[in-house]
Amino acid sequence: MDYANDPELNGKYLGTITKDFATVSDTLMEASSQVRKMDISKYPIFVFAKREVPIGSLLVNADDANLEWHVFASYLELFVQQGIVGEEGIEAFQHTYKDPNEFCCLFVLDEEFTNFVFVPYPED
Repeated sequence: MDYANDPELNGKYLGTITKDFATVSDTLMEASSQVRKMDISKYPIFVFAKREVPIGSLLVNADDANLEWHVFASYLELFVQQGIVGEEGIEAFQHTYKDPNEFCCLFVLDEEFTNFVFVPYPED
């Protein structure tokens, strides 16, 4: 799996992900900080999915927040346990992972598109 931003991320996804991300970015930034501060993982990952998925813990329910995407909190070690990232892909993922104080690691999961996307947090 390619862990860099996917150039095939079309406008349909980019627009809805960006809109929802802008709404929940403060929540994701705080969750990322807590995951790292509590030494759960150095690599928080937030799953954006249109329906509930068995990856991580539900952080933002799209229905309750009037969003298109549900957001689940997870991290690299769980992705390895669940076989989403193979043992041979850990080093590549860690190398590609961007500064979590500046970028949010999203795992976008939909029927037509499934990949990691790194989105910069909005500037204050």
